[in-house]
Amino acid sequence: MLAKKNSPVCAFDFIEQPRYILPEIVDIDSVIALPPDFRLAAGDRAPAELRCRLVGPEGAPVIVVLGGISADRHTIDALDGAPGWWRKFAGAGRAIDIRKYRILSFDYITPDAPVAERIPAVSTLDQARVLAFLLDHLGLARVRCFIGSSYGGMIGLAFAAAYPGRLDHLIAISAGDYPHPMATAWRTVQRQIVRLGLKSGQARAGLALARQLAMTTYRSHEEFAARFSSIPACDGAFPVEGYLKAQGNKFTDRMSPERFLALSLSIDLHHVDATAITAPVTLIASTSDQIVPPGQMQRLAKKIPGPCSLAAIPSVFGHDAFLKETGGISPIIIKTLEELPV
Repeated sequence: MLAKKNSPVCAFDFIEQPRYILPEIVDIDSVIALPPDFRLAAGDRAPAELRCRLVGPEGAPVIVVLGGISADRHTIDALDGAPGWWRKFAGAGRAIDIRKYRILSFDYITPDAPVAERIPAVSTLDQARVLAFLLDHLGLARVRCFIGSSYGGMIGLAFAAAYPGRLDHLIAISAGDYPHPMATAWRTVQRQIVRLGLKSGQARAGLALARQLAMTTYRSHEEFAARFSSIPACDGAFPVEGYLKAQGNKFTDRMSPERFLALSLSIDLHHVDATAITAPVTLIASTSDQIVPPGQMQRLAKKIPGPCSLAAIPSVFGHDAFLKETGGISPIIIKTLEELPV
């Protein structure tokens, strides 16, 4: 039975009244208070509030969807019209069809403390604990599926290990049970660049430069070779420079240096005991991923004691395949969701 437009549809404290995308689809963008005693594993204070979003027909199965560190609660287009970060995969008629499922997402928490000499720490387990609190707040004992990409997949693995009875299935895309040492090396340099920018009063420039470096690790050699010439333009700039600068500047519009430092470090602090994961798992790897190489995900698949499948998607988009490869990833999501027991 559908909720009436003026009746409460869940336990959220509304940012605004629920919006109805279609007559049967309730879109609730909300903020709730975290408990005052909610502390992070490293001891830092958690933020006071959690921003979250629940979209779909009331009473439909709940799918948790989380992405990379720059992703937010707007998996599909936001209430203000801003494009959703996973709109190619989630929405009406997409792989995660909001006419059949409710999508639950939230903005990642970071420590409620200024960045000083030490980067305040937040772990993927902390994010998993936030999700468990959110599910309790909504009165949900378990979710039909957790679909996590990159950092979101790490959180999914942490959630599956810590809360084995609270999800029916996990789909982890381009995410491992630990950070690859080479990827940690790249992120370490990125964080040094950002901290140097903060110390020199050029925080935005430092963050933009760190993002430029990150883009060279997210994508593949094959894609760059196909897209960019190695011959400089008449002004001496190489074609790839404009792309990298644009990506860096765009990143600074949605990410603060302090938030980046905390979430980047969170990736490198991530370690999950895969042998504790008992829920069925679907792993999806990109053949050209430099951040989480296919071999690392193959090793993860062997550690998981429960039912586990691994699909390697051919792609030139490297780690960013989870944002690009609808043709390879969407069918796996659709098949997995359709085969889940009711």
